[in-house]
Amino acid sequence: MRDMDEIRLQVMWNRLISVVEEQAMTLLRTAFSTSVREAGDLSAGVYNARGEMLAQAVTGTPGHVNTMAEAVMHFIAEIPSESMYPGDTYVTNDPWKGTGHLHDITMVTPSFKGDELIGFFACTAHVVDVGGRGFGADGQSVYEEGIQIPIMKFAERGEVNQDLLRILRLNVREPNQVIGDFHSLAACNDVGHKRLLEMLDEAGLDNLERLGAFILSRTHTAIMERLEALPRGTWSNDMLTDGYDEPVKLAVSISISDGGLGVDFSGTAAMSRWGINVPLIYAKAYACYALKSVIAPDIPNNAASLAVFNVSSPTNILNAERPAPVSVRHVIGHMVPDLVLGALAQALPGKVLAEGAAALWNVHISARPTADSEGRRAEVLMFNSGGMGARPTLDGLSATAFPSGVHTMPIEATEHTGPIVVWRKELRPASGGAGKYRGGLGQIIEIAPADGHEFNFSAMFDRITAPARGRDGGQHGAPGSVTLDDGTPLRPKGWQHVPAGRRLVLQLPGGGGFGEPNERSREACESDQVKGYVTEDRS
Repeated sequence: MRDMDEIRLQVMWNRLISVVEEQAMTLLRTAFSTSVREAGDLSAGVYNARGEMLAQAVTGTPGHVNTMAEAVMHFIAEIPSESMYPGDTYVTNDPWKGTGHLHDITMVTPSFKGDELIGFFACTAHVVDVGGRGFGADGQSVYEEGIQIPIMKFAERGEVNQDLLRILRLNVREPNQVIGDFHSLAACNDVGHKRLLEMLDEAGLDNLERLGAFILSRTHTAIMERLEALPRGTWSNDMLTDGYDEPVKLAVSISISDGGLGVDFSGTAAMSRWGINVPLIYAKAYACYALKSVIAPDIPNNAASLAVFNVSSPTNILNAERPAPVSVRHVIGHMVPDLVLGALAQALPGKVLAEGAAALWNVHISARPTADSEGRRAEVLMFNSGGMGARPTLDGLSATAFPSGVHTMPIEATEHTGPIVVWRKELRPASGGAGKYRGGLGQIIEIAPADGHEFNFSAMFDRITAPARGRDGGQHGAPGSVTLDDGTPLRPKGWQHVPAGRRLVLQLPGGGGFGEPNERSREACESDQVKGYVTEDRS
């Protein structure tokens, strides 16, 4: 009977994962912003009544999922249980209590079965605009970066807070898209709640306690077994990133002991005066993701598997304090996995991939008609990816978003949102670092204003002065560059202008190679030549 009961709980666990997948797919199907609808820049999950994450949707990014796992606790701390009612939905974009910057909206919905609070559903998505300076690194405090929404009720007993919507409409450039996404987020949680009640009724359960205890206990046992197999000790790593106007040093030490795995960012550069700072909640999210992807990639991501990682830092660019500007926190934050994995590679030689492009090459375009034409204004957001680092037994993936995992938005969908033309989007030859296994290739992208238009764009790029490093003898990936089509160099970060008739040219960085280049097989070298992945002077 005990074996049958455990099988039944395992089936229900799988069913719970399908519930949160449907929750995430609801957001994908109903979102207004292309960054959500096309790129999957979101997360969704279900929590027990204490706010512990039980299951997450596979669809989504680590930066959203792992910050959301902590964020739900902040909601519970600020909204007492006696003030929670069926039909409620709560919201925030607080960078320090949500997901690290103002553009991410986190919504949490209490789940009631009858009069009993049995858990929570939460979701996060990046919206196209939150006012202020726009999505970019130019702000010098969080107050410049957009509207701040404290943890509050988006809806109470099913009634949407119309005052909040009116405030939003007056503070953002694309009110219809933004408010549409708010409703999509709320609907996403509602779908999860309904499917959960159906599942519990079918199983004859009153709440999530028994299933949750099974999930967390099994996960804890599995993750501790993986930790027990790791060597004991402390290892350190550091790296340079481009920063805003000067290089920024990131540093980490990893300690593995019987009690768990500690990560410490001491030695990292001080907070920046520009909007590239990272709240610790976001740095923790990507540190945990990196470690888990190597140590226990097959173990479910939930409160129990995350609890074994202890991430700490003094105040610095990876633990920025309010009111530091944090709009572009993802650029430095996406470097955290390469930083952490560089230390882990010393403990697990031959098992960790090389560095990659890491940070997304996001570009936020604010298009407008020229003075002598009648066109339209629009805010356009593109997600673009460089190459991944080579893996211990395989080449790196080209034009792939690691560690974020978001998709590249189709050109057609991007052009539909505003008056721009993408003239070129192709793999960048010779950008992957040479090695026994080659680094992934970056891309070359050319974007121009449509006829009668010009645009300003926010550059959010890195790996231009500090390329991805190879591992175990592998060579560095090619650095990136950003110019106009006439060769005029542009800055890797900050708002800049592309006049009518000119094109913005982005050459995205490649990933580092793994192993000695002279150990690469002849067949692989010939294949690279045939496909145009390398040139004669770079193999």
